[in-house]
Amino acid sequence: MKLDKIHHVAIIASDYEKSKKFYTELLGFSVIRENYRKERGDYKLDLRLGECELELFGIPGSPKRLSYPEACGLRHLAFAVDNVEKTARELNARGIETEPIRLDTFTGKRMTFFHDPDGLPLEIHE
Repeated sequence: MKLDKIHHVAIIASDYEKSKKFYTELLGFSVIRENYRKERGDYKLDLRLGECELELFGIPGSPKRLSYPEACGLRHLAFAVDNVEKTARELNARGIETEPIRLDTFTGKRMTFFHDPDGLPLEIHE
């Protein structure tokens, strides 16, 4: 078996419009396609960032995600950047709070976290 790369990551949002704006207008993802699935009563938005795709679902009544304490499953989504400080300043200028920048113990590279509208941890890493 040969797996080439990760094709996409899927996220369920509690407020579809708020999350759509966050990922497109604030983080710069481009819209591939957007569909309302009448039979399910939800939205499915396919987004692109570089070669990676993100599926954003707006499913009414979905339970809240556990982040603290951390639960099993997807822990966070990480984005590669050239300069963590510069990117953190850009996020802050867009009203997105970031944690203090720290060094990754294993790689020695700078990194920090921020969160999407539902509290999903997102990381920027050099």
